[in-house]
Amino acid sequence: MTQKDSTFSQDFPQADISSLAIALFEPEIPLNVGSIARTCAVTGVPLHLVGTLGFHLDSRLAKRAGLDYWEHAEVEVHRTWEEFAEWKGSRRTLLFSTKGKKPYWKVSFEPKDILVFGSERTGLPGRILGGEMEEVLTIPMLPDFRSLNLANAVSIAVYEAIRQFAMRGQ
Repeated sequence: MTQKDSTFSQDFPQADISSLAIALFEPEIPLNVGSIARTCAVTGVPLHLVGTLGFHLDSRLAKRAGLDYWEHAEVEVHRTWEEFAEWKGSRRTLLFSTKGKKPYWKVSFEPKDILVFGSERTGLPGRILGGEMEEVLTIPMLPDFRSLNLANAVSIAVYEAIRQFAMRGQ
């Protein structure tokens, strides 16, 4: 799709956004992954699935959630976190967690960033988060709630990156 063919305005940062990546660590719910694949397809952001998935990618529910967008999504599967880490190399990794301390809007997203989200039930494990929660990003919400839906959280982050890239382009 060329910029002229896009339904996005002319300032949609296609070059910047397509170098971004989303990574899901051990997602469990096929409907969420299908929805995220759809978001990735419509924005041109590659999706990386890392570790043991809680379902088969060809499951009926995953296909239904992604509709006919699966064929347009760039999806790569990494069997382990270590395999993913080797693939990503030195690219900056932004970890998202309800345990994080930094609101997502306080980071300046950059091309080639990888936005990493954990499983719906357990989030990112401590071995990935490390001890510096001050650097882990969070999507603030009212107290006494566990978390946002994973697909919604990914959409918020992707579109914040798009917004930032577009603003810098003006």
